[in-house]
Amino acid sequence: MKTVKERYVVDNEGKKTDVILSVEDYDKLIEDLHDLAVIAERRDEVPVSMDEMKKAMY
Repeated sequence: MKTVKERYVVDNEGKKTDVILSVEDYDKLIEDLHDLAVIAERRDEVPVSMDEMKKAMY
Protein backbone atom coordinates (compact mmCIF):
# COMPACT_ATOMS: atom_id res chain seq x y z
CA MET A 1 0.00 0.00 0.00
CA LYS A 2 1.37 3.38 -1.01
CA THR A 3 1.72 6.09 1.58
CA VAL A 4 0.06 9.40 0.71
CA LYS A 5 2.37 12.35 1.18
CA GLU A 6 0.19 15.29 2.06
CA ARG A 7 1.10 18.86 2.92
CA TYR A 8 -1.07 21.08 5.07
CA VAL A 9 -1.96 24.73 4.71
CA VAL A 10 -2.31 26.41 8.08
CA ASP A 11 -3.85 29.71 9.13
CA ASN A 12 -2.14 32.37 11.25
CA GLU A 13 -3.02 30.43 14.40
CA GLY A 14 -1.45 27.20 13.12
CA LYS A 15 -4.82 25.52 12.51
CA LYS A 16 -4.89 23.17 9.51
CA THR A 17 -7.25 24.59 6.88
CA ASP A 18 -6.43 22.73 3.66
CA VAL A 19 -4.50 19.75 2.33
CA ILE A 20 -2.24 19.64 -0.70
CA LEU A 21 -1.84 16.29 -2.48
CA SER A 22 0.02 15.29 -5.61
CA VAL A 23 -2.24 14.69 -8.61
CA GLU A 24 -1.21 11.02 -8.49
CA ASP A 25 -2.27 10.67 -4.84
CA TYR A 26 -5.52 12.57 -5.48
CA ASP A 27 -6.41 10.36 -8.46
CA LYS A 28 -5.71 7.22 -6.43
CA LEU A 29 -7.90 8.41 -3.56
CA ILE A 30 -10.75 9.23 -5.98
CA GLU A 31 -10.40 5.78 -7.58
CA ASP A 32 -10.49 4.12 -4.14
CA LEU A 33 -13.57 6.15 -3.20
CA HIS A 34 -15.32 5.06 -6.40
CA ASP A 35 -14.42 1.41 -5.74
CA LEU A 36 -15.89 1.65 -2.23
CA ALA A 37 -19.09 3.19 -3.61
CA VAL A 38 -19.47 0.31 -6.09
CA ILE A 39 -18.91 -2.23 -3.31
CA ALA A 40 -21.56 -0.51 -1.17
CA GLU A 41 -24.06 -0.49 -4.05
CA ARG A 42 -23.54 -4.20 -4.71
CA ARG A 43 -23.52 -5.33 -1.08
CA ASP A 44 -27.01 -6.90 -1.26
CA GLU A 45 -26.54 -8.70 -4.59
CA VAL A 46 -26.81 -12.47 -4.62
CA PRO A 47 -23.46 -14.12 -5.48
CA VAL A 48 -23.25 -15.96 -8.80
CA SER A 49 -21.10 -19.07 -9.16
CA MET A 50 -18.49 -19.33 -11.90
CA ASP A 51 -20.50 -22.09 -13.58
CA GLU A 52 -23.63 -19.93 -13.63
CA MET A 53 -21.64 -17.04 -15.08
CA LYS A 54 -20.17 -19.24 -17.82
CA LYS A 55 -23.64 -20.55 -18.74
CA ALA A 56 -24.98 -17.00 -18.97
CA MET A 57 -22.09 -15.92 -21.21
CA TYR A 58 -22.28 -18.78 -23.71
